[in-house]
Amino acid sequence: MLNLHLSAAKARTYGLIALASTLTPLINSNASDSWNQWRGPAQNGVAMGESYPEKWNADSGIKWKSIVPGNGGSTPVVSSNLAFVTSGVDGKNQLIAYNLENGSTAWSAEIGVDRGGKHKKGSGSNPSAVIDGENIYAYFRSGDLACVNMKGETVWHTNLQNEFGEDTLWWDLGSSPTLTKDTVIVVVMQTGPSYLIAYDKNTGKQKWKTDRMVGAPEEAAQSYSTPVVIEQNGEEWIGVMGADHFTLHRASDGKELGRLGGFNPEQNAYFRSISSPVASGNLMICPYARGATITAIHMQELASGKGEKAIRWFRDDLGSDVPTPASKDGKIYVVGDGRTSRGLISCLDAETGTTIWEVQLPKSRISFSSSPLIAGDHLYVTNEKGTTYVVGPLSADEPALVSENMIDDEADYTVASPIPANETLLIRSKSNLYRISGK
Repeated sequence: MLNLHLSAAKARTYGLIALASTLTPLINSNASDSWNQWRGPAQNGVAMGESYPEKWNADSGIKWKSIVPGNGGSTPVVSSNLAFVTSGVDGKNQLIAYNLENGSTAWSAEIGVDRGGKHKKGSGSNPSAVIDGENIYAYFRSGDLACVNMKGETVWHTNLQNEFGEDTLWWDLGSSPTLTKDTVIVVVMQTGPSYLIAYDKNTGKQKWKTDRMVGAPEEAAQSYSTPVVIEQNGEEWIGVMGADHFTLHRASDGKELGRLGGFNPEQNAYFRSISSPVASGNLMICPYARGATITAIHMQELASGKGEKAIRWFRDDLGSDVPTPASKDGKIYVVGDGRTSRGLISCLDAETGTTIWEVQLPKSRISFSSSPLIAGDHLYVTNEKGTTYVVGPLSADEPALVSENMIDDEADYTVASPIPANETLLIRSKSNLYRISGK
């Protein structure tokens, strides 16, 4: 263990297993108009297109509203003319396809038995599905993982908990599956056996499984974050944040190539993590400590053996517990959700961590569980009541609150994030799916 002075106020201790080769993260610049996974094609919360609705309300600007049966919180994903969500319906896990044109149900596929939820914000269907263009992959708290084609037919189906034991999470599953070129990846971080596993996308056969036991105490060993896939010279790597550690794995065989610990130096037993990391150039931005810290790791420097000097910057005066930051053009957008920071939108310089600007949303007891979306020249932030705040223009020196947009919905605990769909927006509340046109 080496000592690193991260700020004037605190000294942190970080452990490191150096990488064996140089890693260069690459954000996919060829992302299509589809929104194929939870944080979008580049996993950074950025939509393509320039013109998105900026104002709407319950009476205008909503193209359609459709009921989502059952109970679920997954963010929609989109391919072509269909949007996909998951839900627990009549005791069964369901993957439901909606027609983007009118909101009608195109089909639904049953994928195992719904385990329900423990937390008021949770369910058995909180992970988002992911799409590779031909098939949809859906994962549930029950351990069911399935590949379904665009007609709603099941291609293959397995259950991780039947194979490797029931999960030991204190709350409800939140980590979404992630795709590499050949596999679908699932990360299980919990008190007990933790691992990454890869299944062949076409056949469902297990390709590899890697243990991820890192020694985090009690609930701190549990994570609800989603891994990030990074490319280096045509080779894919997987970045995983959780259980007090950031780890890097080779996607072809799951081998752990690097580990950075010490995110919980005081060994707090209840540092479960929810917010996922996000990449910006050569940096991986990692919120942690229940929204109390953000750490930026320079992956090339980490790979070249510079040890803790690879930590480019550290902030312990802001953070995000549940919402994952968005990242674009060297800037990081953070949604504060703590008692004192609730609704504080911070734009940070990704290279230095310095604050460029801040916007305080209207003070409220309502918190934020969805993650922000950058669409056009604005930032979209949805609270747990389904109200979406639009902040911008982001190109301005001092962006401001543009609008506060409500939907006709009484359900609490909207946790799904807003997503783009052909320069409109999709917003999923606890009970409904909305397509927002602004017209």
